[in-house]
Amino acid sequence: MLDHLGIQVRDLPASLAFYDAVLAPLGARRMMEFPGAVGYGSSAPDFWLSPLDGEAQGVESHIAFTAPDRAAVQAFHDAAVAAGAEVLHAPKLWPEYHATYFGAFVRDPDGNNVEAVCHKPE
Repeated sequence: MLDHLGIQVRDLPASLAFYDAVLAPLGARRMMEFPGAVGYGSSAPDFWLSPLDGEAQGVESHIAFTAPDRAAVQAFHDAAVAAGAEVLHAPKLWPEYHATYFGAFVRDPDGNNVEAVCHKPE
């Protein structure tokens, strides 16, 4: 059901040092780094850290659900729009993640970033 999870942290360098230390005994390591995001995992980056922006009061979580195919990603997006969700990113390919990463991102009623993603080719 879950594909990956992302959390925001107040002190990214401190959190990276912490998660480097505590995830290593579990077989996980830093696998991907982008400006503003670091992904940990053992076979794929499925736990992400990003910095909390400025003086923001709330903390946004990122939850990505696995979709069986691209049609399911589109159906997720359509259902979210029908439910009144803010669309962050309509369904599309994200080649910066990998060649067949197809995802859609919306905000839930509490402001969290919720995604449906399919990793399979079309």
